[in-house]
Amino acid sequence: MLHDLGATGTRSELCIELSADLAIAGGGMAGVCAAITAARAGLKVVLVQDRPVLGGNASSEVRLWILGATSHMGNNNRWAREGGVIDEILVENMHRNPEGNALILDTVVLEKVVAEPGITLLLNTAVHEVEKSAPDTICALRAWCSQNSTTYVVRAPLFCDATGDGVLGFLAGAAFRMGAESKEEFGEGFAPDAAYGQLLGHSMYFYSKDTGRPVRFTPPAFALKDISVIPRYRDIKASDSGCRFWWFEYGGRLDTVHDTEKIKWELWRVIYGAWDYIKNSGQFPEAETMTLEWVGTIPGKRESRRFEGDYILTQSDLVVLRQHADAVGVGGWAMDLHPADGVYSPLSSCTQWHSKGTYQIPYRCLYSRNISNLFLAGRIISVSHVAFGSTRVMATCAHSAQAVGMAAAVCRKREVLPAAAPVEELQRELLRAGQYIPGLRLSDAEDLTAQAEITATSEFVLEEFAPSGETVALDVSRAILLPVGAGPVPLVQFLADAEEATTLDVEIRCSARADGFTPDIALFRDTLTLKPGKAQPVEVLSTLALEEPRYLFFTLLRNPAVRVHLSDARVTGVLSLSQVMNAAVAKGTRQEPPEGSGIDSFEFWLPARRPGGKNFALQCRPGLRAFGAVQVANGFGRPVSGANAWVAGLEDSTPRVTLRWAAAREIRRIDLVFDTDFDHPMESVLWGHPERDVPFCVRDYRVLDDAGRVLAEVQGNHQTRRSVVLDSPVKTAALHVEVLETHGAPAAVFEVRCYSR
Repeated sequence: MLHDLGATGTRSELCIELSADLAIAGGGMAGVCAAITAARAGLKVVLVQDRPVLGGNASSEVRLWILGATSHMGNNNRWAREGGVIDEILVENMHRNPEGNALILDTVVLEKVVAEPGITLLLNTAVHEVEKSAPDTICALRAWCSQNSTTYVVRAPLFCDATGDGVLGFLAGAAFRMGAESKEEFGEGFAPDAAYGQLLGHSMYFYSKDTGRPVRFTPPAFALKDISVIPRYRDIKASDSGCRFWWFEYGGRLDTVHDTEKIKWELWRVIYGAWDYIKNSGQFPEAETMTLEWVGTIPGKRESRRFEGDYILTQSDLVVLRQHADAVGVGGWAMDLHPADGVYSPLSSCTQWHSKGTYQIPYRCLYSRNISNLFLAGRIISVSHVAFGSTRVMATCAHSAQAVGMAAAVCRKREVLPAAAPVEELQRELLRAGQYIPGLRLSDAEDLTAQAEITATSEFVLEEFAPSGETVALDVSRAILLPVGAGPVPLVQFLADAEEATTLDVEIRCSARADGFTPDIALFRDTLTLKPGKAQPVEVLSTLALEEPRYLFFTLLRNPAVRVHLSDARVTGVLSLSQVMNAAVAKGTRQEPPEGSGIDSFEFWLPARRPGGKNFALQCRPGLRAFGAVQVANGFGRPVSGANAWVAGLEDSTPRVTLRWAAAREIRRIDLVFDTDFDHPMESVLWGHPERDVPFCVRDYRVLDDAGRVLAEVQGNHQTRRSVVLDSPVKTAALHVEVLETHGAPAAVFEVRCYSR
């Protein structure tokens, strides 16, 4: 028994001191990915999170889907899902949770963090003070846990602010901005004026469910009484829930840090007023048996402070896709700004303008310019308000935060501060770990694969996609995206049905960028004559020749009187596209920005989600040889200017890729990269997915040495990246990776890398 007779003075709560290599404040997706990356690189990490769950806006407390460069498959960023740790989380979540249950996502994220022995996790713990050893150096943070009445003092040589509001950086005196820059400061034509507003607001969501019996609803007294004060109230649907109400936004004209509680109350007014409208207006008879299942209790924040690094990313960087020598991350969401009045604004709820491809995020944006040992992660990185409209989304935040985690490891290894981190080493370590950095190829002197002769039991040659009997109308222009090698462009033949005598315009297009997927250049045009009838050959025959491999768009332009035959065949690195729009992220099939905005005009060419998006039935003469075994060593882990994958022949029952050396090599680790379809956004909650596992992904495989001894065998894989780490090094003159089963499509492998340690 504890019996305290009282004290004449005050008491102090329990205080625990912790030390680490890296202290991270903020456990949203950015803080999580930075922590996991750093811990896997050997650092001791303390992750401080002020909420009871991890994930921030992605968690069950807010329930926003994780998105990034893929933009709901609504832009021209093909195969753009971010890679690395955030990819691992999204793939695992889809495998376990294709329904998009936010509570299951909580468990996936938490499991990933607690699986790392190098991470000390402090939940319900809020940073409230910092200690400094010099004007530009943090030496400790102080944080308080509301659940165990304990103060933690965390000491480290390196700190990372991933709090969203920049709590750690603010307390430490780091330079920051809040609000929109003028058009003149960075020459940004898209910069908003004062009438549009300075800040993006907060949002809160609700879920409903059908109980199967009548349910009454009496609104609370604070609920919004007149729903018509919301200009787009007619867009409210009883069938919508969660972040489909992303436009329930408020607070852009307030202090989005200190007025958050005020903003929350206004959003509650909106939510309960909207539900009162759904239940009691008589406009929604289908809602009679529906009830509220969940309402958010904290708002999801979009914007507050942005901190200054050694470089500020701006609109121009995103539009011209500027190349940065210190690139460590990727972005690709639209420049997506919202009117400051949010749900009460008569303006469109968002203004989204896309770039023609993915852009690079430089390392100089990821550390403070005036606090020497402070990294920046998540939405607070060094960007202008306009660029922030794109970099703020969670997959992008998480991906650049992985670069922070790896940079911290490199800094500790080299005993330098963030600004002095050796960039080439950082880029190499990131690419090894699966980070996608546009334009960068992994060149790894330690990878023994580069010294090997690479062969395979078979290599897919695209000669034919057999017709399935299904057709699709050319009610819109359609294309197939094919990886074509250097030299003469092959003849590609399609099959078409014509209701009447007509003509069909065909084109071969490409992107102005070798690694781009906006078909803004027409290399070849022809007009073909069709007569009434079924399954007529449509030949796209040109005299074109390519100087280097690249993707070409073989395009059939709109003619509603024509139907083109489809195939059930699906192969890594080949996509069918349509010249359509995705209303979630665009206003039309062609982007037409205002004059003077500095943003490009171009067409959207989009794929459909599986089970849609079937390829055209076709024949190629000669066949496309873009899927050879040597692709596994070319330094790219996804389609870029080519498929960059070894794909086995369709008739190969035991496909195997072999690395062979002139003399035996000592091997300790084998890294394998499989195809989990980087074009699929894998939205984390609410959206729902028709499959748990990507059909292109290798499910069962084994690795053998030159004597046929099995070094590793894996069954049931669904992940992009797998590493085989042997208990002790093995000497062998050959290594075989044998694919035993896939999840449905032909066997494909992006990368095989071998290391002696």
